[in-house]
Amino acid sequence: MLLAVHCVSCGHGGNGRVWKEGNVFQDVELNKRKPAFIKAKERTAHMHKKLEAARKSLKAAKKVDETHQGEIAELEQELEEVVQRAQEFEQQLSQESQGRDVSLEDSQVREYHRLKEEAGRQASLHLQNLDSVRREHKSDQDRYDNEVRKRSEIQAKLKQKKAELEENLRRMDKLAEQIRSSEASLEELRRQEQEVSQDVTAAKERVAEINRELEALMNELGDAKVDKHEDSRRRKKAEIVDHFKQLYPGVYDRLVNMCQPIHKKYNVAITKVLGKNMEAIVVDSEKTGRACIKYLKEQMLEAETFLPLDYIDAKPLKERLRSIMQPKNVKLLYDVLQYDPPAIKRAVLYATNNALVCETADDASRVAYDLGDNKRYDAVALDGTYYQKNGFISGGSTDLAKRARRWDDKAFHTLKARKEKLTEELKEMMKRTRKESDLTTLQSQIRGLETRVRYSVTDRDNIRNKSMANLEKEIARLEQELSRQEPLLKKLEEEMRTREAQVDELREAQNGIEDRVFADFCASIGVDNIRQYEERELRATQERDKKKLEFENQKSRIVNRLEYERSKNTGENVRKWQKTVEDDEQELESLRQAEQAQMHSIDEQMQALEKLKSSKISKKQELDAAEESMGEIRKRLTTVQKDIAAVQKVLTALEARQEQRRQDRHSVFQTCKLEQIPLRLARGSLDDLDATAPADEAGDDTSSAAQASITRVYEREGNIQVDYSVLPDELTELDTPEEVKREGNRLNKEIADMQSHLQRIQAPNMRAMEK
Repeated sequence: MLLAVHCVSCGHGGNGRVWKEGNVFQDVELNKRKPAFIKAKERTAHMHKKLEAARKSLKAAKKVDETHQGEIAELEQELEEVVQRAQEFEQQLSQESQGRDVSLEDSQVREYHRLKEEAGRQASLHLQNLDSVRREHKSDQDRYDNEVRKRSEIQAKLKQKKAELEENLRRMDKLAEQIRSSEASLEELRRQEQEVSQDVTAAKERVAEINRELEALMNELGDAKVDKHEDSRRRKKAEIVDHFKQLYPGVYDRLVNMCQPIHKKYNVAITKVLGKNMEAIVVDSEKTGRACIKYLKEQMLEAETFLPLDYIDAKPLKERLRSIMQPKNVKLLYDVLQYDPPAIKRAVLYATNNALVCETADDASRVAYDLGDNKRYDAVALDGTYYQKNGFISGGSTDLAKRARRWDDKAFHTLKARKEKLTEELKEMMKRTRKESDLTTLQSQIRGLETRVRYSVTDRDNIRNKSMANLEKEIARLEQELSRQEPLLKKLEEEMRTREAQVDELREAQNGIEDRVFADFCASIGVDNIRQYEERELRATQERDKKKLEFENQKSRIVNRLEYERSKNTGENVRKWQKTVEDDEQELESLRQAEQAQMHSIDEQMQALEKLKSSKISKKQELDAAEESMGEIRKRLTTVQKDIAAVQKVLTALEARQEQRRQDRHSVFQTCKLEQIPLRLARGSLDDLDATAPADEAGDDTSSAAQASITRVYEREGNIQVDYSVLPDELTELDTPEEVKREGNRLNKEIADMQSHLQRIQAPNMRAMEK
């Protein structure tokens, strides 16, 4: 049976070790792979955000490019319209010139040209000055137009740079918001990391403390033994008390559960004095006690002893008994018994009843009856010998020692309860230590966020320190250049107005000369002055020239704008972001595949772990079944061992009694032989006895030889059979050893009386009789 139990235990222990090692391995592998998966996930998330940002930038670049291309298309359309309007104007002029009527005769035309030459000769100086001023005016006009074009270009560049600056500001705001959000998340994660780290560290420290406490408890529990049947009975009694507590609030507990000796050496003495009060139930009042008794009767439960605090006669402590010096180490039993709660003091006083505890039985006897103050006291020795002041004396017994173990059993149950509590706490702490994987996850998330914040800060600083600084410098330069354009344009406008005034003066002088030269001619053609005629003819020419100049200026402005817009090359920016998006998409797909691979690996690991957990449950069920079977086997084994021990105990007692009877029989035979007492025998003779007693032989020889000699003596004496037929009936009818012993003592007393009487009889004087 023992072998079977051992095999079951070993088998399941091996499976438990295998599962535990496999589970630990899978947990370690899973914890190793989780950070890699989290890191891959962080990289994927970062790349996804980077791709989204690139897509937004591509979208913005496309929008800018579309706007730019739209502007170019509008300019090209506008240029085509200007060219078309110019061509239409030229065609119109050609048609008008073909249909114009000549209003002067040939002689008048010749006269006009002659007079024109004469006026030119007379006004040559004025014409030279006028041409010079007009050239200067034309030069200023060209410079003015060029500066206006430059101003337009500067304004366009300034507008573009300001737009870029606003875009960078928006991007900086977005990055700043992202940094604030990430830093807030980072702060929260760091707080969680600190809490989890402290929790895991505290849990690990507590696990170590619990393991040390459990080790000490297991050592103590290993030394303690409890009778399972007695333990079961006490549990039932404890259930009764718990039920009483639920029914009646005045129920405290059993006295033994609320008391504890200050040292184990007092266990037997305290048990002896407390007696049945040891298991008594303490209640607050007689009413509560009677209610409990009624309940026991109604439920037909075992009778109980109750100690009502308002009813029992608790005698006060005799303080003078604490000052006993001789014998040494005499203490009030009350002082060597701790109790809690303090409210049960009356019950403790009642149960101890001023009894004194002494080191030895002699000390207890002296304290009880011979202390020197003509008073008697209840005194108990450490071995349980109890001297009561009423004269009763009782000694320790096996049953007393067994009952005294109740204190050890109580300590055992306290230790066991503590062990169960620590075991539950250990499970809870182990759950908390398993948060270490959460800590690793948090640390990986923190590292990912720190990387994201670092990248965002770098981007923000680059924008602020490089892009924006360059843009601000460029804007400042353009604004400064633009501010220089305004005075220059104003100066050119002023110079042009001055030259226009000079042109007007020179033209007035020239007009005076022409009026004198063309006076008769004008009168002949019916005009006030020659300019009226020329204006009619020249106005159309001037208007045509002006219109042509407007067309040329419009074409020049549009061409310059087209050249500038085409120089921006926004399509290159679109292609750059398109390439970035494609690269990021490829990188994101690669990272997603890596993340999926990590996830697949973790899924496989989780499945393996779940299989191990399922295997654990199955093995646990098998183990529970085996342990239950083993428990039944152990119970049967314990029962058999107890039965064997009981039989062996009875057998040993019978053998001892048989040996004692043989010794008594041998002593009787020896006495009869030595004192020559005639003994009527039915078989055998006293002459067959050896001269020496078995005890003497045992002292002279070795133990084995002495035992063999004793055995031979008893075998020879076994052949001797006493004839009891001559005895009276009252002696032959004695059955029990006590009756035989009592009758033997009576006969011995009669013999002793006879011997004493014989000794008192004076011997006759033989010499006197001779006389």
